[in-house]
Amino acid sequence: MGSIGIFNAQVQQSPLLDGCAALWYHGTMKMIERVQTGVRIERRMVKVLKGLAEHSGISLGDLLEGIVLHAFEGKCAFTAPSLEVISKLKAVYGLDLTSEDAHTFVDDGSDSFNA
Repeated sequence: MGSIGIFNAQVQQSPLLDGCAALWYHGTMKMIERVQTGVRIERRMVKVLKGLAEHSGISLGDLLEGIVLHAFEGKCAFTAPSLEVISKLKAVYGLDLTSEDAHTFVDDGSDSFNA
């Protein structure tokens, strides 16, 4: 058993999935209530996030929840291999923003919903 993926989840061979690695959660699953939001995020950032979620085999919502929970605890949400994937996706989608740019964005005023 080892750590892979963006959130250091434990992985082991699954006898039910023809020997493929699968995530196994140890401990108690938590019941939660999800709500739909109308959050607006920079277009290229959304593309990178969607690409990372797809690459990781999880939904965009699950990815964002994991990132936020890690950030709330002051932890890095990503493994070194995931950071490499993020770097490649940023190059593909032309995302040149950094943490230094946070809170300095000026919206161009468009109301496009197609990321």
